[in-house]
Amino acid sequence: MMTKGRNDNHPRKGSSIKVQPIRSFEAIAAIKAHLYGQPRNLCLFTLGINTAYRASELLSLTIGQVAYLKAGDVLDIKQQKTSEYRMAVLNTVAVNSIQNWLACHPSSMATAPLFQSQRGRKALSVAAVNRLVKSWCGDIDLSGNFGSHTLRKTWGYHQRTHNHASVALLMRAFGHASEAQTLDYLCILPDEITALYLELEL
Repeated sequence: MMTKGRNDNHPRKGSSIKVQPIRSFEAIAAIKAHLYGQPRNLCLFTLGINTAYRASELLSLTIGQVAYLKAGDVLDIKQQKTSEYRMAVLNTVAVNSIQNWLACHPSSMATAPLFQSQRGRKALSVAAVNRLVKSWCGDIDLSGNFGSHTLRKTWGYHQRTHNHASVALLMRAFGHASEAQTLDYLCILPDEITALYLELEL
């Protein structure tokens, strides 16, 4: 439970606690329900957990880049870290969230940021997304440390644990240098090692 006046899903100063994925479908559904009536935030959350993009990459999107996308279409975003383009194929829920947000977006200009700040015409900052994700998780009393990386970590976590995606494939999707980095990033390495001992009895 959240304690008034304290952010329980934020690590203490100097802590090295990793940002976690959202592990349960129930928590994902609860956040979506909480964001009903906030089409920008619901779109940001939905697009974030359905792609492997970083928050900075999502925030670089403009209306013109996504306005005519349909389910199954490819979205290419230039990575800030490597300056290379990385693709994602958008599913139906991601496209629907984009269209719902565009229907009430304050701008109709193709060059306008998709995730526009409410205080101006500029895009949200990564710091703002970090605060938003923490608040969403806190509002549903989800314990742990969460932030902007939680969104794409959630996508990867469920791809691995429920869709049985290979670590090699996820490594490519995330743009990681090694499979070990991907397993560590997704916070599932201890769980998978434990499963090695418990799921097979010789």
